[in-house]
Amino acid sequence: MNRITLLIASAFFFNIANAAESTDDLKSENIQEVVITGTRSATDVRQLSQTVNVIDRAAIEETNRTSLLPLLNEQVPGLFITQRGYSGYGVSGGAAGAISMRGLSGTSSQMLVLIDGHPNYAGIYGHPIADSYQSLMTERVEVLRGPASLLYGSKAMGGVINIVTKKPADGTHSRFHAGYGSFNTVETEYTADSRIGKFSTTGSAMYNRSDGHDKNLNFEQYGGYLKFGYDISDNWSASANLDVTRFKASHPGTESKPLEDADQDITRGTTALFLENSYEKTSGAVSLFYSWGNHWINDGYNPNTETPKQFRFTSYDEMMGVSAWQSLNLFEGNRLTLGVDYYHYGGTAYNDSTEGRPRVLQVDKRMDELAGYVEMRQAIGSFLTLNAGVRADHNFISGTEIVPQFGAAFHLPANAEVKLSAGRGFRYPFLREMYMYPPQNPDLKAESLWNYELAFSQSLLQGHLNYGINLFYIDADNIILTLPKPNGPGKLNQNSGEIKNNGVEVQASYLISKSFAVNGNYSYLHMDTPVIGSPEHKAYLGGTFNKDSWHVSTGLQYINGLYSTVGPDKKEDFLLWNARLSYQVSDMLQLWVNGDNLLNTKYQINDGYPMPGIAFMGGVNLSF
Repeated sequence: MNRITLLIASAFFFNIANAAESTDDLKSENIQEVVITGTRSATDVRQLSQTVNVIDRAAIEETNRTSLLPLLNEQVPGLFITQRGYSGYGVSGGAAGAISMRGLSGTSSQMLVLIDGHPNYAGIYGHPIADSYQSLMTERVEVLRGPASLLYGSKAMGGVINIVTKKPADGTHSRFHAGYGSFNTVETEYTADSRIGKFSTTGSAMYNRSDGHDKNLNFEQYGGYLKFGYDISDNWSASANLDVTRFKASHPGTESKPLEDADQDITRGTTALFLENSYEKTSGAVSLFYSWGNHWINDGYNPNTETPKQFRFTSYDEMMGVSAWQSLNLFEGNRLTLGVDYYHYGGTAYNDSTEGRPRVLQVDKRMDELAGYVEMRQAIGSFLTLNAGVRADHNFISGTEIVPQFGAAFHLPANAEVKLSAGRGFRYPFLREMYMYPPQNPDLKAESLWNYELAFSQSLLQGHLNYGINLFYIDADNIILTLPKPNGPGKLNQNSGEIKNNGVEVQASYLISKSFAVNGNYSYLHMDTPVIGSPEHKAYLGGTFNKDSWHVSTGLQYINGLYSTVGPDKKEDFLLWNARLSYQVSDMLQLWVNGDNLLNTKYQINDGYPMPGIAFMGGVNLSF
């Protein structure tokens, strides 16, 4: 495996070295990406002191998958998302879809998913719901590596994934995607969007299902997305959206402890209203959002040792909020952003008896947060941009957190950039830790960290060769751990842990010719305390080839030092090879086929859940 890794790295850097010698007489403009995640207003990514990865709509469509997360797993260094099967992630026991960044876990609410800048997670448990994040509503995904609590508050201590929803182009467009493949897997998605005059609409519907590669690993999902927009004037616009998905998943248990009747029926939804303004020297927005979830879960039983459960877990969670911000250009090179956020979230959970007994309440609680922040960016000539800000965030139960952030971006000759940043991240304890199940503790305080980062990037050969490297150090304290009670028997959630993580992240891309391009990334993570689902080494090398109507893409991903569970003999190392092929028959019709795990690697990500071997899916895309 080490030899394979060396070959991957050698081939990748050999291509980069060759790039310095020949440009194949290609001509292109070095257009910098504009992002909104590192700052509320649209900003040239060079002006930010933090690193943001952008996955655009073209890349999303090329995967021919309805879930966003597998693509992010490939393209973003330092980010890892767990899997247990070919389709679907599930929730509760045995679930996958745990998102981690630099050893900080979304399962522990240390990594935040946003939809158009709004937090999106289960209001009781505080973690993202992986099966909610679908490609049908997505224009692009922006991933900020490192703390983003200055702008987004609690749970953004490790970073954020911001799903930016679609904005229709002029005219009317429709797209139908359908695929069928291994394990009787079906994926379908239909999207139609329109912009006529001042009005715009987007509507999507999808249906997915799979029998799974193992017994009791079936998955079924359907949902839809609607968005309406109206341009009030040249400077003001309004929009509203609604996203609802329902999925049913089964939990088979592990190889050593199989389960029967471990079924889940989950409905998740989110809706938002926006009023936005954009002038030459100022821009801003006011938004209201509401998200909710209904969870019905049968924990199942081991047919060898247990009898069927006599209760079903049922919960309703919700989150609502208001966000407002305004960005001002006070003088040349300056941008000042002021913002406020208010969040109200929580829910009710109980066990329903199957024998007519009274339901047993687990939790019925809500929390409120109120925050204000100021962020300033100042360009000093063409050489330097300074960034600084502070957030005051108050949780009405856990107290107040002050969140400073500082950074500088140096714009050097030869299209080189050096970035320095130091930022604080935090997350308040969520309801389960404070009020639900022993060892709950209502006196818990916020976890917090400082992240220090140095980054270098450069664009060469008229933008055909791009590369970057990041060094980071994370120092966290007050991490919530379950430990023996200081006085008396039993265990208690306590603010007793520390995290000392450091690492390196590298990424590069090279457009060799008009038809052929390669890209890759690598991340190394050192953790004093191992975390499940956070590999020590993660590498990806991919290539794309376009010729006439043909499009081919392929990639190798190598994972080393991944803990499937904490233990000296539970590290996983594996190499995966995936490939995608499509043929454009006409302007309307495209045929495609995907192949996953073409090396037939035997591996596990979640302990006790062997992943599938070679798998294929093929289908059609219709555009009209």
